[in-house]
Amino acid sequence: MGFPANSEKPSKFLIYGRTGWIGGILGKLCEAQGIDYVYGSGRLENRSSLESDISTVKPTHVFNAAGVTGRPNVDWCESHKVETIRTNVVGTLTLADVCREKGLILINYATGCIFEYDAGRPLGSGIGFKEEDTPNFTGSFYSKTKAMVEELLKNYDNVCTLRVRMPISADLTNPRNFITKITRYEKVVDIPNSMTILDELLPISLEMAKRNLTGIWNFTNPGVVSHNEILEMYRDYIDPSFSWKNFTLEEQAKVIVAPRSNNELDASKLSKEFPEMKSIKESLIEYVFKPNRKTLVA
Repeated sequence: MGFPANSEKPSKFLIYGRTGWIGGILGKLCEAQGIDYVYGSGRLENRSSLESDISTVKPTHVFNAAGVTGRPNVDWCESHKVETIRTNVVGTLTLADVCREKGLILINYATGCIFEYDAGRPLGSGIGFKEEDTPNFTGSFYSKTKAMVEELLKNYDNVCTLRVRMPISADLTNPRNFITKITRYEKVVDIPNSMTILDELLPISLEMAKRNLTGIWNFTNPGVVSHNEILEMYRDYIDPSFSWKNFTLEEQAKVIVAPRSNNELDASKLSKEFPEMKSIKESLIEYVFKPNRKTLVA
């Protein structure tokens, strides 16, 4: 993976995405670990502002947790295509290019929502998509732009692309949290998916920077978990009176603008590098439900 990186100096991280969920957590993690860090003030699509940040901060590594996912969800991107391109495509590529020019590794928080179950990797088979597989889901404009960028970033040997999916954290008040989202929905589908427990995996991403790892990584906990399994845990640990209703993908399609990605990613590459990483269900209990437990027994 040998991009010649700044490994002799003490770590200094330049982070983009200060106001975002992941960007905010990264700053807190750096503080807790005593890592020197600065949030970037430049706009991703403005090359000179990025060059100014880098010359001022003199970082050893750069992190990109900025991007457009849409509010309240990715349907926003369907009607704001130029804004989505500006940040997710032009901005990300500009940052990667500036970092390469400056000899810096870029840790890029990307998405794994660029795949969907297919004949070769059917739902329930336990066969996940690997890092080298070609994206097969372009149902939403958001996913389409992310797949384009991933393909182009393969040419940048200084970029570490982390495919995040359906992110979850112990902060159940955060509206971006997958658990928070599905507990508030009137109805949910019930499909096993790969997911990312941020409380466990974001510290791993800081370590990946220190190890100067690059290339594409499926950045999810091993295994899959379904909507109903998560909501059952929520009921057992948090709210015994909680109930929910399911509906089919066909019924869901009537109330959303763009189709959603459902898939299993093969996390064996990340597991090999970090063998202590927990499976998705273990991680959910350890990092999310036990710390939030309101029931006596679960």
